[in-house]
Amino acid sequence: MRWFNHGIIEKNLVLMGVLTLITVSIGGLAQIVPLFTVESTIERVEGVRPYTPLELAGRNIYVREGCYLCHSQMVRPFRDELERYGAYSLAAESMYDHPFQWGSKRTGPDLARVGGRYSDDWHAAHLRSPRAVVPESVMPPYAFLDRLLNMGDIADHLRAQAAVGVPYTAEMIANARADLVAQARPDLDGANFSARYARARQGTFDGNAAVVTEMDALVAYLQMLGTLVRFSDVTPEQVRQQ
Repeated sequence: MRWFNHGIIEKNLVLMGVLTLITVSIGGLAQIVPLFTVESTIERVEGVRPYTPLELAGRNIYVREGCYLCHSQMVRPFRDELERYGAYSLAAESMYDHPFQWGSKRTGPDLARVGGRYSDDWHAAHLRSPRAVVPESVMPPYAFLDRLLNMGDIADHLRAQAAVGVPYTAEMIANARADLVAQARPDLDGANFSARYARARQGTFDGNAAVVTEMDALVAYLQMLGTLVRFSDVTPEQVRQQ
């Protein structure tokens, strides 16, 4: 029993290192192994759906332009955050984000609940000339987003998302371009589009129905943020499990 004397262990660096490694390994296995027995560690919440093709294109632009560097998308569970932004974020809201946009700092406000707070025209005007809408803004202008949106590879984007677990069906992928155009063109029949993407609205997001632009895509993405979950329907048990 003398071998287990703490003094001996603490004076022998190699022995202490080996025993520490064994202890940490046992603790790690006790935490990791049970996770392989569950389908998901995220409690599913009704209303959360994959992004529409137009929203996904807008999200790609959001990431491309580095918007996440100044805007987080995670309302923390603190009273001041709830009063300013609304209900705090649930893990399920980011389950189809690759990568997620939680962020670590805010130069501008958090955008997790920005959807529906402003009109499409406000978002488009703000993106084109931020200081014309918010005089104290330090955001650069994005008027160049009024250029045509590249729609040729949208099906490939859905296919890539499906490869990492987003539940896009073969039908969604096959109709990706048509659904993208349908969402940005309210004059088109959007019945099939609505059937594939619940609670996704059509709109002339940039104010120009003649063409589909990058501005359409980015505004469509911003307008859906925080709108999928009806928090009045979320039970306290679901919130605790997030």
